[in-house]
Amino acid sequence: MSDNELETSLFGTQLTGPETDPQSLEKQLSLYQQHLAELPATATEIDRARVQLDIAETLLALDRKEEAWSTAREALMVFINTEQWQEAVESYNVLFQTEQPASLAALGQGVWLAITFPIQPDTTIAMLQHIVEETPDDSDGAAVAAITAHYIADIRAAEDKHHSLTFLTQNIIGQVAKRHSNVSTQAELGAWMDKLHLKEPGEFLPRMATVIDVLVQDEWWFDRDELRKKLPVH
Repeated sequence: MSDNELETSLFGTQLTGPETDPQSLEKQLSLYQQHLAELPATATEIDRARVQLDIAETLLALDRKEEAWSTAREALMVFINTEQWQEAVESYNVLFQTEQPASLAALGQGVWLAITFPIQPDTTIAMLQHIVEETPDDSDGAAVAAITAHYIADIRAAEDKHHSLTFLTQNIIGQVAKRHSNVSTQAELGAWMDKLHLKEPGEFLPRMATVIDVLVQDEWWFDRDELRKKLPVH
């Protein structure tokens, strides 16, 4: 990852898709619930949890946040216990968006898993973008989350998705720099990144760990040391 690539500032706005019709969501929810009820006795707990995650995501889209929380929380523990890290992070994504008392802790835990285990990079980026959006404009935490997202995109994205994902994360960095220090040129961006020590993973990743600890406090739902032992290198 060259400095020129890292310092490219796009300062754009991410587009969002159209809202889904509530009637369609209610119909989809009924189908998922029926599917869950009709799972055969031979279905695994992972099969059941995956349907629960679908239900939780649909409940969230319907703004039924407490129900979404309880459903996603149940599915989450299955995914953690069975080492299904992609689905575990997707569950944390739902839990954060339900805006419950422990949602920030859920965000921090989900980000930790998303960085620690090689899940789909776009999921990791989405989790880190939540931190960007939750962090005050003048805080360095958003900058650390943004550069971590770019780092993950650079090292994990498949060749056919590398350009689009790094384009997105460069965009996020540019937006954070603009709101943090009114950065508006590539030269200013490079100086800003130097000032905040955002060019070396050995400097910004430990700071990302601190951001996560602030979010989670003492509400960890799993043992990080035990999970680290499951990594090929730890």
